[in-house]
Amino acid sequence: MKENLKYAVIGGGSWATAIVKMLSENLDEIGWYMRSVYAIEHIKRQEHNPNYLSSVEFDTNQLKLSDDINEIVAYADYIIFAIPSAFLYTELQKLTVSLDDKIIFSAIKGIVPETSLIVGEHFNQEYNIPFENIGVITGPCHAEEVALERLSYLTIACRDHEKAKTLADNLSSEYISCKISDDIIGTEYAAMLKNIYSIAAGIAHGLGYGDNFQSVLMSNAIREMKRFIKKVHKMKRNINNSAYLGDLLVTGYSVFSRNRMFGNMIGKGYTVKSAQMEMNMVAEGYYATKSAFQLNEVNGARTPIINAVYAVLYENKNPKKIFKKLAEKLD
Repeated sequence: MKENLKYAVIGGGSWATAIVKMLSENLDEIGWYMRSVYAIEHIKRQEHNPNYLSSVEFDTNQLKLSDDINEIVAYADYIIFAIPSAFLYTELQKLTVSLDDKIIFSAIKGIVPETSLIVGEHFNQEYNIPFENIGVITGPCHAEEVALERLSYLTIACRDHEKAKTLADNLSSEYISCKISDDIIGTEYAAMLKNIYSIAAGIAHGLGYGDNFQSVLMSNAIREMKRFIKKVHKMKRNINNSAYLGDLLVTGYSVFSRNRMFGNMIGKGYTVKSAQMEMNMVAEGYYATKSAFQLNEVNGARTPIINAVYAVLYENKNPKKIFKKLAEKLD
């Protein structure tokens, strides 16, 4: 493997900022692409992202900042994409340099709306990148806790064990522990699905359901996740591992969860549009719900929770009535 590998992060949000922070613990230089020229200039002057995780201070000598995605892609060997899935297709349309010799890792918890593919499959099918050169970064891990340097856990999935280990080594620190997996498809689908279940948990909370119901909802959600993933990618996996169950729990219960916050607003009576306008960050689960529902119409797994969230978000059904019916289906 090539020595002195160069790493870059694509994205300017909280998760991208957290990943740059993790890499800066181990690397002398990190490429960082973000669309906002204002944010880049602010980081250069004030040494922190003005919009996300502003408490994190960077040594700007470690950062190769640019608002030109081609410059950063050309620079790096390992490229970590950490932008909302809804914007990935548009950003990739800007590329004029090749991705053929790049190692791509997705830190995106969603489906690309234009192709209805998870990110790894999108790079494989649309850009002919072999799965050996594609990986996934999943939790359970919130960017806000990385900023606070609270002990956090990541799962790095890739078919090529050495590439997963290389990235894991460069993300690990006293407060970041990394585990390696070969279930690239399953972990990425799990990262997408847990956002839908987090919206469900938020809606339930907004409607006034208590902890007893939430525990049953999460118990049913992990089993639903297992059925869904088994349909799309059958292999031996332990659904109770941190990349699946752990990530689901932290997203479903944490005060930092934007998807739970979004669901909570819906449960309290906000329209989808008004909830989206009030939130400063994208709730990936909104887009994932439609894609998961449509995919499952073909695959046919039993998914009452996904169906309920879809009915509320996309069919404008009454959340109170839908969740009353859902409660009768849970066990």
